[in-house]
Amino acid sequence: MNVLIIEDEEWSARQTTQFLHDYAPQAQVLAVIKSVEKALDWFARNPMPDLVFSDIELLDGNVFTLYSQVSITCPIIFATAYDQFLLQAFKVNGIAYLLKPFDAEQFKITLDKYDALRTNFTQPSAAPATGLNEAVVQELSRALQQNSRSFKQRFSVRMRNSLYILSVDDVMYLQADEGVVFATDKQAARYPLAGTLTDLERQLDPDRFFRINRSELVNISYVEKIEPYFNNRLSVKMKNADTALVTSTAHTPEFRKWLEG
Repeated sequence: MNVLIIEDEEWSARQTTQFLHDYAPQAQVLAVIKSVEKALDWFARNPMPDLVFSDIELLDGNVFTLYSQVSITCPIIFATAYDQFLLQAFKVNGIAYLLKPFDAEQFKITLDKYDALRTNFTQPSAAPATGLNEAVVQELSRALQQNSRSFKQRFSVRMRNSLYILSVDDVMYLQADEGVVFATDKQAARYPLAGTLTDLERQLDPDRFFRINRSELVNISYVEKIEPYFNNRLSVKMKNADTALVTSTAHTPEFRKWLEG
């Protein structure tokens, strides 16, 4: 099985590759592509893969720009944090829609579906595929929306040779530092987490956590004081923290609105 991965987040691409090799050790990842432009070039130069894993929002735009220009004849499994593209996904050879964050079991169920479809399509007596009608898609969309309101409650953190469980309620803020995201708890202890800050932001309740700049995400429960800062930014003093965090110019207006609830 030759697989193409279209994904602009390095951690997500690594996770998909690992899940794929765990499920089918013989599978070959042909390439990991991060943009629409590079994907267009890849399809122009290479034969069609057996399967595509595709994110939707890429570095240079929406992946449906790609699918409007390239006729994809293989199945596509979409893996994304957004559920609003569900109907479009099933119109362009989509056979499954994995809502991030997903785990190994959800990934296995999706690949089982792919294997079952592939088996049916190679049998001469198989009935023609009828696809999903819009009513079914709307029902799936409602289910995805319900699922998307279920936010992360805890982090599992690997510390040396043990696994530590960190409750989201105890996290004051998350901070990206040289490619690693650290969670700082209410005792000011730091814990390394798996994934990017963007991945983690999508998993947390937006009513409780806000991204104040490119590298920091704060928990409203631990915001002690907010003061004006240089260049119309804000200084955010966290409880039990020695130093204040500072909002970026771009994030400050939305942060003000978010504080007002």
